[in-house]
Amino acid sequence: MKNNKKTLLGIAASVALAGSIGFAQAADTIKIALAGPVTGPVAQYGDMQFTGAKMAIEQINKGGGVNGKQLEAVIYDDACDPKQAVAVANKIVNDGVGFVVGHLCSSSTQPASDIYEDEGVLMITAASTSPDITDRGYQMIFRTIGLDSLQGPTAGRYIVEKIKPKKIAVIHDKQQYGEGIARAVKEVVETAGINVAVFEGVTSGDKDFSALIAKLKKEKVEFVYYGGYHPELGLILRQGAENGLNIPFMGPEGVGNKDISAIAGAASEGLLVTLPKSFDQDPGNAKLVDAITAKGDDATGPFVFPAYSAVQVMAESMSMIKNEDPEDVANVLRQNVFATPTGSLAFDNKGDLKDFNFVVYKWHADGSKTALD
Repeated sequence: MKNNKKTLLGIAASVALAGSIGFAQAADTIKIALAGPVTGPVAQYGDMQFTGAKMAIEQINKGGGVNGKQLEAVIYDDACDPKQAVAVANKIVNDGVGFVVGHLCSSSTQPASDIYEDEGVLMITAASTSPDITDRGYQMIFRTIGLDSLQGPTAGRYIVEKIKPKKIAVIHDKQQYGEGIARAVKEVVETAGINVAVFEGVTSGDKDFSALIAKLKKEKVEFVYYGGYHPELGLILRQGAENGLNIPFMGPEGVGNKDISAIAGAASEGLLVTLPKSFDQDPGNAKLVDAITAKGDDATGPFVFPAYSAVQVMAESMSMIKNEDPEDVANVLRQNVFATPTGSLAFDNKGDLKDFNFVVYKWHADGSKTALD
């Protein structure tokens, strides 16, 4: 692990931080930062993460807490913006919080994780899927969701084996997550001999995709894979349908949000999406689903249960060693197997799950989905 303090914090802040984590341990509560988008175009995904993590904290506290202390959620808004995520990470360190569930967008998680690794803060992301985040040999960074290097091939194999198109387009949003998974899909389908006639990026936040739609029609592609989030894909689907582009689309968990139906309307019907297993449908999670819905929250989002599990494994690790030192907790995470609502979780040396599966779903215009494999 790196031990240097961020110079931007200043000498005085570094001195103060030297005892900040210990101060958090000595308090009556153990603070857990929930870092993700409270605002911005993908705040819906932040809601999922916060819902799962807060429910875990509530239930653990009802059961007596951890080591005689209550867990305390502290929410930080990074808006899924990398610069804001860095500011949030520095604030979390300055606030003396030793544990983080988050961030959500891979492009925000990666720079924030640099700070957590340097400062000895334990981070578990329940949503960021870019392999780059854990490829750096960090010791304080974990995740309770699978990788794009798993999700991309799952999508690619489905396209090759079930769709069997001759010519496709692979589009992405030029961001770490979207482009990364798009490239993973492209590699799989090209290896199988499928012609990727169009491979290009769109700009996140754009509203007019007429040029892209015209190009897809001109190239006569039979299928489109999109790497990115739902706001852009929803508009592409709607504008495509309005302009006679009637071909199937597929995307990753970043588009698997009920808001895509609100944006695309009928054009979202039949969209293929790779998502984590629907943990809310597991009979073993029925009581947890009831507890979530009783609070008026939605238990169906893909990041709800991975966020719950992130808090749970942190808490169980603290209980095992009877202390709340983040580095000690990180060591325990790598050495044990945890029974959680998302299954039996074990972490490898990188902090990734040793086993995780993505499922292909057919999306419906009413916001529901049907598992296909």
